[in-house]
Amino acid sequence: MHKTAEFGIAAHWAYKEASNQGKKRSVVVIDDKLAWLRESLEWQKNTQNPVEFLRTLKTELFEDEVYVFTPKGTIKVLPMGATPIDFAYSVHEQIGHKMIGCKINGKMMPIITQLNSGDIVEVLTSDLPKGPSRDWLKFVKSSSAKTRINQWFKREKRAEHIEKGKEIIEREIKKLGMKNTELLKPEWLELILEKYKFNEMDDLYASIGFGGISDKKVMARLLNEYRKEHEEEDLEQKIEELVQAKPKRIKPSKSGIYVKGIENCLVKLSKCCNPLPNDEIVGYITRGRGISVHRKDCVNVQDLVGQEDRMIDVYWSQDVKASYNVELEIFANDRAGLLRDVIKQVENYKVKLMGVNTRTNRDETAILRMTIETSDMEELNKFMKSLNKVESVYDVYRKRG
Repeated sequence: MHKTAEFGIAAHWAYKEASNQGKKRSVVVIDDKLAWLRESLEWQKNTQNPVEFLRTLKTELFEDEVYVFTPKGTIKVLPMGATPIDFAYSVHEQIGHKMIGCKINGKMMPIITQLNSGDIVEVLTSDLPKGPSRDWLKFVKSSSAKTRINQWFKREKRAEHIEKGKEIIEREIKKLGMKNTELLKPEWLELILEKYKFNEMDDLYASIGFGGISDKKVMARLLNEYRKEHEEEDLEQKIEELVQAKPKRIKPSKSGIYVKGIENCLVKLSKCCNPLPNDEIVGYITRGRGISVHRKDCVNVQDLVGQEDRMIDVYWSQDVKASYNVELEIFANDRAGLLRDVIKQVENYKVKLMGVNTRTNRDETAILRMTIETSDMEELNKFMKSLNKVESVYDVYRKRG
């Protein structure tokens, strides 16, 4: 009666009584509702607008909530439609992360079960949890649970981004034919951290991994420091000077490519279009990686509009014997033994199989992508014609960029 006299209709927030073998037990309740009521009653005394007071009281008093209990009798106030996942995170963040199951009123229940007022919830945890599932975000109702689950995934993704960033930088260094120790010097990395306001290398790698900063910018800075230390000429400037020099007899590169006005220059056949002898080709002066050679019909060349000053004439040599990788796309009606019959053709011609993968579509057609190595273009053409004769095959193409 004292509680009712003091708190009126909110007295049930303070305690409940339940029969338990002839004894009465009290239920522990969070006091913030009572504190809110005291403040509301005090505010009522001072307000001059009873309509405004009633509107606020109705909003706060009859909000959509459920009241559930821990096994020890502590009440947790959760949004209507809340699940044991919400309950677990309301107890503690780590309880939520380690949750593997639950009991509701003593019975094992799915963790996405909607809770009702009066339910007693027990959370089952594991010391070796996998962490929360992204699917939990579809069921939780409380903002605190959603926030903690998202924070967990953000921390996990950071580790993935760091690894991805490291892989990207290492791959770029390998493309240059260099070693990590040659470019990833502590003093140079410190300059980059200072420039981009990162505290440590993991922050830099994470940013590269999720695309916050371009790996090209980082590599450009590292190469710039490398050139300073080794007092080397800028490769682009050297190429430009050689282009302007008087024509002279030059030797082709190892890949069988002449570059107009230049010799002993790094030349690479672009992997995006894999140019072969007799293909119409064009050279592109890259930043720090010599000259890349593309087929004229390569889509990447079409994207270089406005950079004509970086294009340079290149030609095939007829004197150099080199091996080239060729990517073929084979279209066929799917059948048993198709891949076996296609690969069998490799044995009959002067080509070397480097790799092959297949994909079967719903319409029972198949696409085979094959990478071969050859130094004989005439033999390549014969090989492609032989593939066209394989049963079920209806088209064979060289892959374009």
